[in-house]
Amino acid sequence: MLASFFKKSRPINYAIIGAALLLFYVLYLIREGEWLQNPIMMARKAGLLVLLAASLFLTGFVTVKNTLTKNNTYALLLFMLFLVLFPTTMSNDNIIIANFFLLLALRRLISLQSLITPKEKIFDASFWIFAASIFHFWSLSYIVLVFISIIFHVASDYRNWIIPIIAFCTVGILYFMAGLILGHGFFEHVQEQLSISFDFTYFENVYQNIALAIFASIALLFTVPYIPSISSKPLNLQSSHKKILASFLLGAGIYALSNNKNNSYLAFTFAPLAIMGANYIQAHPNKWVREAIVMGIAVVAIAIFVLQL
Repeated sequence: MLASFFKKSRPINYAIIGAALLLFYVLYLIREGEWLQNPIMMARKAGLLVLLAASLFLTGFVTVKNTLTKNNTYALLLFMLFLVLFPTTMSNDNIIIANFFLLLALRRLISLQSLITPKEKIFDASFWIFAASIFHFWSLSYIVLVFISIIFHVASDYRNWIIPIIAFCTVGILYFMAGLILGHGFFEHVQEQLSISFDFTYFENVYQNIALAIFASIALLFTVPYIPSISSKPLNLQSSHKKILASFLLGAGIYALSNNKNNSYLAFTFAPLAIMGANYIQAHPNKWVREAIVMGIAVVAIAIFVLQL
């Protein structure tokens, strides 16, 4: 049974999840075989696979390192299943890169509660968020989480409020210089992406519509009980769980704001929702309900994936 198998954090669990990610990635991309004839495209696809795997295991690292769940691999499993449910994510280069950068930022912001080198962590998180906005502009909204973290931990030092501005200038200068070298204008890039759309009628087939409806139901199932449960967490962990909730809401906001959206834009919600889902599954007292939830998500995700091949 899946829930029982992934209840513990063991090397074989990581190996199985990693192998599953590789299998689904290859199955989805093999449909368009042109890239197999181009060494540059093959290297590019391999690099994106590395970033997807890094995002997956970074989610697990953040979860375990900060004790956001018990010693299990539910968060990794759910993250991987969300990727399978929305396979268009696997071919969206900009979203993969932007989401990876935001996960690096989230890692630094959650570790801020230790109060060890807070200024470096604020700068790093802000830097990664602004870097992510180069690949998907509305990733910029994640900067709200930086200020939330400052309020939680280090609001008394006024210098901490200035650090995100320094990070913005750093990324802006680096990008401007790269634009001069590559012949791509900074302001033209911003202007191209600085648009908002609330058009949700983008579905290419009925299965994408079904996948979104299922994902919304899963999000409600995991989020609604998670909100009141935060107050029952240990005091030293409550701020971290609040950041996870805020991260999910910001990810949903990025999806809602984005122009020319598709289901891959939901990738920004995968990690926080996977962590909330892991909390829900591990806390449920009924073993069979846990099994039904995990098995149900796995079966539905794989079925939707196969139907979209």
